[in-house]
Amino acid sequence: MKQHLAQVALVVGDYEEALAFYVGVLGFELIEDTPVPEQDKRWVVVAPPGGRGAQLLLARGVGDEQRARIGDQTGGRVFLFLYTDDFWRDYSNYLARGVVFVREPRDEPYGTVAVFRDLYGNLWDLLEPSAL
Repeated sequence: MKQHLAQVALVVGDYEEALAFYVGVLGFELIEDTPVPEQDKRWVVVAPPGGRGAQLLLARGVGDEQRARIGDQTGGRVFLFLYTDDFWRDYSNYLARGVVFVREPRDEPYGTVAVFRDLYGNLWDLLEPSAL
């Protein structure tokens, strides 16, 4: 049996602002944007460039309970891990585009890493593994 993680749902406040950040700022690719009119939703999928790994389903929060989770799906711990083949290239590009890093770059046995905050407050690791 072969399995892989295909998508992770990320609760967002608004589709357009989420696309502006993930596609416009982080440089992710828009994979799909399909209206689901019977639910007043859209199926919006983005992924980092390069075509490896899981995709993000940008799921607009509906109702008080879901909206309360926007930006805090993991209780304040790093939520998503964005691997790169060139840490300093991406770190510099993200800084230039206004991405806020909450932990400075550091070299660890597993690679070079820094933590950034997305537009909603979710924490991400930007990581270039030691052995890619």
